Amino acid sequence: MLGAGWIALPAVAQVPGQSRANPFVMSSSLPFEAPRFDLIKDSDYQPAFETAMANHLAEVGEIANNPDAPTFDNTIGALEKSGRMLDRVSLAFFGVVQANTDDTLDKVQEAEAPRLSQHQDAINLNAKLFQRVKALWDKRAALKLTHEQMQVLQIYYGGFVHTGAQLSVADQTKLKALNTQLASLETSFQQKLLAAAKAGALVVDEKSRLAGLDEGKVAAATNDAKGRGLDGKWLIPLQNTTQQPSLEDMTDRATREALFANSVSRAEKGDVNDTRPVIQQLAMLRAQKAQLLGYPNWAAYTLYDQMAKTPQAAEAFMRQLAASTAPEQRREAAELQAQIDKDGDKIRLKPWDWDHYAAQVRQAKYDLDQSEVKPYFELHTVLEQGVFYAANQLYGVTFKRRTDIPVYQPDVMVYTVYDRDGSELGLMYFDYFKRDNKSGGAWMSNFVGQSKLLDTRPVIYNVANFQKPADGQPALISSDDVTTMFHEFGHALHGLFANQVYPTVSGTNTARDWVEFPSQFNEHWALDPKVLAHYAKNYKTGVAIPQALVDKIKKAANFNQGYVLGEVIAAAMLDMDWHSLPASAGKQDVDQFETAALAKTGLDVIDVPPRYRSSYFLHIWANGYSAGYYAYLWTQMLEHDSYHWFVDHGGLTRANGQRFRDMILSKGHTEDYGPMFQAFYGKDPDVGPMLEEHGLAPVAK
Repeated sequence: MLGAGWIALPAVAQVPGQSRANPFVMSSSLPFEAPRFDLIKDSDYQPAFETAMANHLAEVGEIANNPDAPTFDNTIGALEKSGRMLDRVSLAFFGVVQANTDDTLDKVQEAEAPRLSQHQDAINLNAKLFQRVKALWDKRAALKLTHEQMQVLQIYYGGFVHTGAQLSVADQTKLKALNTQLASLETSFQQKLLAAAKAGALVVDEKSRLAGLDEGKVAAATNDAKGRGLDGKWLIPLQNTTQQPSLEDMTDRATREALFANSVSRAEKGDVNDTRPVIQQLAMLRAQKAQLLGYPNWAAYTLYDQMAKTPQAAEAFMRQLAASTAPEQRREAAELQAQIDKDGDKIRLKPWDWDHYAAQVRQAKYDLDQSEVKPYFELHTVLEQGVFYAANQLYGVTFKRRTDIPVYQPDVMVYTVYDRDGSELGLMYFDYFKRDNKSGGAWMSNFVGQSKLLDTRPVIYNVANFQKPADGQPALISSDDVTTMFHEFGHALHGLFANQVYPTVSGTNTARDWVEFPSQFNEHWALDPKVLAHYAKNYKTGVAIPQALVDKIKKAANFNQGYVLGEVIAAAMLDMDWHSLPASAGKQDVDQFETAALAKTGLDVIDVPPRYRSSYFLHIWANGYSAGYYAYLWTQMLEHDSYHWFVDHGGLTRANGQRFRDMILSKGHTEDYGPMFQAFYGKDPDVGPMLEEHGLAPVAK
């Protein structure tokens, strides 16, 4: 959205049929203006959206029609202050609807998504408002602006042009219709996928089919089945990705195949939750919108303000990675087949076998069994003694659990974050356990953004989908889950350390191929010797993880990297192919298009399917990562470069952490990404450290 801001309301909004005031009308009285989840009801959101949008447009109208000559303060600054109530309701609503939705909230989203798109168009395509912004841009050299103000002005002007401000009236009408359709389709995809994932859970009638799963997972499967009224059965819910965590442990091949089949076909049943018709429309309409705005395809339209700048740059980068990864995939597949033959199983390797036999090879090569590791990874200990500890050692921040802040679901935990000088920095929510009404994956966002102009400090949440333990059982998590916790908290640090005047450039309001850099960088501290020793303790005995086991973990770190990297590269290249379609391509057959796109990658997509297939690729069809999934790979390059810098300069130290905070984490989008990275790293990004960390050799061009 264009800016955030204060709303002057003519009267207190009322919920129809009730005498209580809508809790979104005024700023929250809670610390840090945290949402009043103790007061907010489902019925509050829709009237709050309607009131907030009406008042936001009134505020924008006053700015556009101001008879005074445009200045930065009366135009850009005023826009930055506008829409405060809309910020409050939007940030709370979309946080809850992704993490804890219900039928009522789904209906609100269906109704309000197109309205919000129309609302944004009313601002982006306001001719008088654009003329004021353009007047400032045209005389920018004569304005006495701070560096941050100049950056904000550039973003506003570029954003107006990019969203159609210079189109003819007729073309703007077409654009508005496209935007409304796209908003509705993206909402439809998200809701269909959530329902499809729930329906795709594997239900088994015999406990023997779950052979290989530990007692905790079997108990969780029992509870999950009971939760759906399936007493006497066992249920394995689907995670967001193609591969499912239980595939590693399951010894019954038929069950593995069934779980994998449920995963890859979850949204391809030809029923009401089949997402393919929505994908056809989304891809076609995005290409049409790009053409209308003067771009050859959606990817070119999307990447205009990213660090990579062009689809060609992103594609060349991915091809370089694919060339180094493909030989490793073939080697790994042969190694797994050899293990299968050695076991005398007389089968050919299939995707649902990969994780299971990879675990055997890993144990044979490194004597590492994940069941040995999990007792040392208890969720709450990992969070407080690992994630928080690393942040303290690097940045001096501390954390205090609090129970006086209302939450939207009982499992959510809240902490106050204190800066190195003891001052309150912000508020953090953690929502870690999977629910049927929660979108898949893991993410970070804000309930309140940081801004000196608005006098607000960050209220941030991390959400994940870890398996909730049965009552009385410890929350033991996998090493991948540990990595996820550090990753999402890296995003949180990016938001917590925001230090901007203007909300548009604050915190994580950055390009996709930059915003994943701090999060992936933070993953490195999970296995740092000092950090690992502090949190990896046996949940029963409190004994620290043995050094011999740590050595095994580190030796095995580069195991299976052809798979780990390859599934992401394949998904990223699939995303880019979808969004490189010209408008003339028309509607595509989803299955045929995907097959052809994957065949072009040069990767072993038969044994190593993409991390997300088109039909359940939430990132690109509903979560704002269209033509941007490559960002996870691009930012791996940045974070590996940065970690190598840390290693070369003493590793985990307060001095190094402060430098990273000052030069990267606290900058928001106040600088251009290339120069910002060069200032920290000392040179342009280099893919070498990334390939080295993955145990891959660069392929000569």
